Amino acid sequence: MQPQTSTRARWRFSSAILLPVVLVLIITVASVLSFVFWTTANIDQRAFERQSAMLAQVIDARRARMEHELASVGASDDAVTNTRLSFNFEWVDGNLGRWTYDFFGHNRTVVLDASSQPLYLMKDGVAAEISAFRPMASPIQAMVNRIRAMPAEQVWAGGPTSPRTLTDFAVIEGQPAIIGLVTVVSDSGAIRQPAGTEPLIAAVQFLDAVTAAQFSSEYLFEDGRFSLVRPTGSDRGVHPVLNDAGRFIAFFEWERDRPGLTMLRQTGPALAAAFIVAAILVILLLGQLRRSSAALEAGRRHAEHQAAHDRLTGLPNRMSFDLHLARVLSDGQSTTVSLMMLDLDRFKQVNDTLGHQAGDELICAVGRRLRAVVGSGAKIARLGGDEFAILTVNGDRQFDVNVMAARIIEAISRPFDLDHFKAHVGVSIGIVNAAAAHAEPRELVRKADIALYEAKANGRNRAVVYEEQMNELLQLQHTIEGELREALKLDDQLFVVFQPLVDQKSRKVIGAEALARWNHPKHGPISPGRFIPIAESTGLIDALGELVLRRACELGATTPGHTIAVNISPTQLRNPRFANLVFDILNQTGMRPADLELEITESILLDDEHVSSENLLTFRNSGIHIALDDFGTGYSSLSYLKRYPVDRIKIDRSFVSQLADGHVSVAITQAIVTLAHAMDIEVTAEGVETESQAEILGRLGCNTLQGFLFSGGIAPEEITAIFADKANAPARRSRTRAA
Repeated sequence: MQPQTSTRARWRFSSAILLPVVLVLIITVASVLSFVFWTTANIDQRAFERQSAMLAQVIDARRARMEHELASVGASDDAVTNTRLSFNFEWVDGNLGRWTYDFFGHNRTVVLDASSQPLYLMKDGVAAEISAFRPMASPIQAMVNRIRAMPAEQVWAGGPTSPRTLTDFAVIEGQPAIIGLVTVVSDSGAIRQPAGTEPLIAAVQFLDAVTAAQFSSEYLFEDGRFSLVRPTGSDRGVHPVLNDAGRFIAFFEWERDRPGLTMLRQTGPALAAAFIVAAILVILLLGQLRRSSAALEAGRRHAEHQAAHDRLTGLPNRMSFDLHLARVLSDGQSTTVSLMMLDLDRFKQVNDTLGHQAGDELICAVGRRLRAVVGSGAKIARLGGDEFAILTVNGDRQFDVNVMAARIIEAISRPFDLDHFKAHVGVSIGIVNAAAAHAEPRELVRKADIALYEAKANGRNRAVVYEEQMNELLQLQHTIEGELREALKLDDQLFVVFQPLVDQKSRKVIGAEALARWNHPKHGPISPGRFIPIAESTGLIDALGELVLRRACELGATTPGHTIAVNISPTQLRNPRFANLVFDILNQTGMRPADLELEITESILLDDEHVSSENLLTFRNSGIHIALDDFGTGYSSLSYLKRYPVDRIKIDRSFVSQLADGHVSVAITQAIVTLAHAMDIEVTAEGVETESQAEILGRLGCNTLQGFLFSGGIAPEEITAIFADKANAPARRSRTRAA
């Protein structure tokens, strides 16, 4: 009996000792496992909540970006002119359809007239038939009714009306999409439209695989995609996309980030294999938790940075800058703020000649130079395209923004090395200074934009500080436009003078250039530099150009053998009816085509417009001469001379004014003359004011001279008398031109 008693006693002892230990171990293991599983689920849930919140911000940012994109194309005199006043398919296709596809990635663009009927439709970068609008008409029409009911808002009294924008989500062609609408309004205020009757631009950007891939790559949403039905899998995160009416439009689903589950899979085998090292595993677990949390926080900060910064340059974007500006002004401190709006000059030429990749490289290089000049004492942002903004808060110290602007202009004017090419651009800057406590963000931006407009109007590549009278100058622009319209209907204000063209060798007057002049009955002579740009921007250049051309041909008909030069604008040359107008005037006046010379600018060559090319070829084939004005001031004149052969190039007065023995302008002018003569092109130098300049140009081989050394613009009867002088009798033309 004793052995059996001893066995039972040992079992009881063992049970008494081991059972509590086992229970403690079981309770400990259960507690640890419960804690681990709870921690895992909690981490995964927090990761999901953060991803969902970030996704909501990303979708809102995408929607806000579409509003900014549409506002940038909707506020334009050209847009109103070419959609409402006279629908111009070519312009709309190039500047609204293909532009929004190429630059903004919009999949569909629709232009609606005042009665909300479609005029134009772009699908995936290609103009489509209007009938293709039918599948998307219903959701767009619902938004049209909403935007028509929105009140118009003017930027300042009597000035231009801000475009109204509206975005919402809808299902288009069976796909979820963001729809945006903008009213087409005049950015200068020159074209007034009754509220609710403006043309509309509607844009559609599909929430498709491309957009989902962007979200996945830019914001770390793994395997993200949009769908019209709610997914059922529990392993994937789901975020609903609702329209303004609260209806479900789509769902964005992605592979949920599960840092807790990853942690458990890493530590689980170790726990199962050896619980005796539980303390060590807990330490490892805590370390892993810290690392996971740090990774999640870093991801969140990265996503926030991406949403608030420009992808190309890394600078703050427009949304971030607007928030910063509002925050600075709302602080109410007794500080002075200075806002600088920057716009690159000749940037479009870089894009057109070297490609958009080179343009992107240039934008990045500009951003780096701005950082180097401004440093950490100011907020720099890229607002979009080639526009930048700089905000400085002066506080108690004096901060000279004029010095900074001069340093920026100098830095940007230095050449940029872009893929074995050197690009030259400039920068125009508008500056406004204000007390932060009394400034309002939108008004501050408006004034800086006015100053920027003045900088561009005054010759570009300069900085202008806003002054209150600039508002008055804008009003004067509108006044000049109205009075120019009236002057074109009368015969007693606008007239034409003629500046002689002198043969360099014989000093004979061989022709003249026709120049428009305006003698206002109240304000006296108005500079062509003031009213001709207004005529260009308001569509009056066609009527003004016809007046000058007719007066020039009337003179040329009475003085055969003398060249009469007439400047024509890009707007005129793009007009398909312009060639017929020129030939009609020649027939009516009796002037010989060979005596007429049409002067064009380099911007026409860079335009690569089909109608412009056809008109130039038509003129040359008929015997009319073509001259390239202001040669050497553009970006790529030489590469276009073979594509658009001309008879004469005119060296810009900026080179002529610096001509002196030993000056670099002599070498530049010599190179231009040598190149031109090698291509059988004659050369005229304009702006000749001294005999020394004329002698140097003669040595360089320049054919014709023009400038105040010989004469300014004179009346038709005076130039006729000069032509009638036997000393200026026309010589027999010896040159023959290839068409």
